[in-house]
Amino acid sequence: MRIIFIRHGDPDYVHDSLTEKGFREAKLLGKRAKNWDVDDVYVSPLGRAQKTAEYVLEATNKTAITYDWLKEFYVRITDPETGHDRIPWDFMPKVWTSWKESYDINEWYKHPVMQTGDVEQEFKKVCTEFDKLLSGYGYVRKDNYYETQAGGELGKASEKTIVFVCHLGVSFVMMAHLLGISPMLLWHGFFVAPTSVTVLNSEERVKNQAFFRVQEFGDVRHLFEGNEPISGSGYFTDVFQG
Repeated sequence: MRIIFIRHGDPDYVHDSLTEKGFREAKLLGKRAKNWDVDDVYVSPLGRAQKTAEYVLEATNKTAITYDWLKEFYVRITDPETGHDRIPWDFMPKVWTSWKESYDINEWYKHPVMQTGDVEQEFKKVCTEFDKLLSGYGYVRKDNYYETQAGGELGKASEKTIVFVCHLGVSFVMMAHLLGISPMLLWHGFFVAPTSVTVLNSEERVKNQAFFRVQEFGDVRHLFEGNEPISGSGYFTDVFQG
């Protein structure tokens, strides 16, 4: 099985849509997606993801299923320094790295700061809904890996490719769940540019056992090929354009 995560195009947050650049990025993504053999597409309900998905759907001749739990992971917590509400990532280095819980997939949401909001509940909701969806393809969560309900030795339970068009934050939640690592490490240590493509494939080297492994992370070859600069939306340093 193959899972593809796509971040929406350069966002116009005010209008919950895309900027002019975002539409150019999405158009180039659509040209790239014409070469894909896609079975199912799942999309966030937010406008910037819906607009991006239109180009993928047109290119692949598919219709999308929209799930509310794919919206951005904007769970509000109380900032320990300002006392104001904020999202549960993009903390300064000295802050989040001092929390030992940050590095543990089962503990990160138990830190007192995370407990000021519904982070634990929403994280578990996304993971539960994601696993429910995967179970429909024959992959059932077992501890930190997946048991397959079909396929034979060295065979795959499913040969399907599914695509998620959503957001950086929530896609990192799903990837953290798949890989068994804290999303705090992904949120603070990794970046995927608008319309970037991340690919995970199921390795099924043991009969009825699967683990998802990253093949590509944040790939933007379609932007390079279209001479479109990489957007740094959500990145707090200069973007390498090489």
